[in-house]
Amino acid sequence: MLAVLAGAAPVVGPVLAATAYTVALGTVRPRHRTRRLGGASLLVMASGLATGSSVGAGTAVYGLELGVVLAATAVVVPGLVGTVYGQQARLLRALRERGDEAERARRFADSEARTQERARIAAEMHDLVGHRLSLVSLHAGGLELALDRAAPELREEAVLVRRATRDAMGELRQALGVLGPLGRDTGPDALTDATGTRADVEALVAESRDGGIGVRLEWSGLDLDGCPARVRRAVHRVVREALTNVHRYATAAHVAVRVEHDDRTVRVTVRNGAPPAPSGAPSEAGTGRGLTGLRERVELLGGTFEADALPSGGFQVIAAIPAEPDDAAAGNQFGGGGARASVSAASDDAAALSRGPRTARVLTFGLGTAGLWVLMALAIALVYGQPRHLTPPPKPRLGMSYQELKGVFDSAAERAAATGHEPPRPSGTAGCVYPPAGRDPRPGEFAVTRYCFDASSHLISIDRFTVPSVRDASPWETP
Repeated sequence: MLAVLAGAAPVVGPVLAATAYTVALGTVRPRHRTRRLGGASLLVMASGLATGSSVGAGTAVYGLELGVVLAATAVVVPGLVGTVYGQQARLLRALRERGDEAERARRFADSEARTQERARIAAEMHDLVGHRLSLVSLHAGGLELALDRAAPELREEAVLVRRATRDAMGELRQALGVLGPLGRDTGPDALTDATGTRADVEALVAESRDGGIGVRLEWSGLDLDGCPARVRRAVHRVVREALTNVHRYATAAHVAVRVEHDDRTVRVTVRNGAPPAPSGAPSEAGTGRGLTGLRERVELLGGTFEADALPSGGFQVIAAIPAEPDDAAAGNQFGGGGARASVSAASDDAAALSRGPRTARVLTFGLGTAGLWVLMALAIALVYGQPRHLTPPPKPRLGMSYQELKGVFDSAAERAAATGHEPPRPSGTAGCVYPPAGRDPRPGEFAVTRYCFDASSHLISIDRFTVPSVRDASPWETP
């Protein structure tokens, strides 16, 4: 309906352009979009062709050209813009959904890595505390046997200590067993008093050297045998995981392991250079969650963890662990306050980013609409201003009135040239008009046309004749 109205009345063009843009924006299938825009263009041209001769000073040709211009500026151009913007919006929506899905998968993987690391920490707590409780139970049993002979009245106290220790071990196993497998009392993951000490780190470095990696160890400060077991275990895990990654991804690179211990902090730095040649696929693919687990372990102790690629092509891992961790800081980490803060910050950033594109879209739409309307007005004015579309004056015929002869006017020069040389006027002539005639038929002659009208202003005679041409002469020229 709008297409038909626009062909008859170009003022409806802006409304048709907005409608074409909206239709193209919301149509997903290209075939349907082409049918709708093509049909609207044909209707505009057909309506312009049908109404062009009856609107203004135009003809059927003018109406067809006006319809073509309106179809291009009010249907095709807005339709193409709507198509491009609609496809872009759908593509961005799909990319955003894929990005959100990837972000959720990454967060899930990080959460799983943190959960596994906490389960590993729980297993280490079981190994450590269980070992101590086993010693207490063992000594309580020996004390029970000794008191059976020396002081029978105190034997029941020793029995109570042994039973309480046994019950504590059972409750500890039940409480921590839900977090992960706890049956690792032997093997390379077993927690001992030497875990995380200088001798333990030197053993890890020696294992890497035996594997063909050039590792250099630098130790600054005292040994870690006086630090809490969780600090020593964190140091052991950082060094072991970093060296494991070197084994997987940079086998031929040189590695530097540095441990700095002062009164407040234990700083562990593992840096490897770029391998001499690009390595192929890693010999043992990892899960990609080891660094996340290390970060969780270090941050639970109130420390900081960094893992970044070096500009030279290598990689470095830096962990700063408090020598005496604060239990309150660890509790806050378990509470997940940092995660909530990061999620809130991410939400604020997303809101800030969404405001910018919205403003840009509004400005772009407003400027584009104004430009399209200006282009439409200029195109219509260009088509309407073509002189070939103006209605030509009617051909003079006998019997026509003076008003019907549009554009016929009297020329004083023609009248003066005809004076004395014109043929006799027909009888009943009330007046004659001498319109401009044009070129001379031959040199030395001047063509004159005369229209004679009767008393009722009707044309009764059309005469064409020639008169001698008058040549100007110079004032000083003598005949």
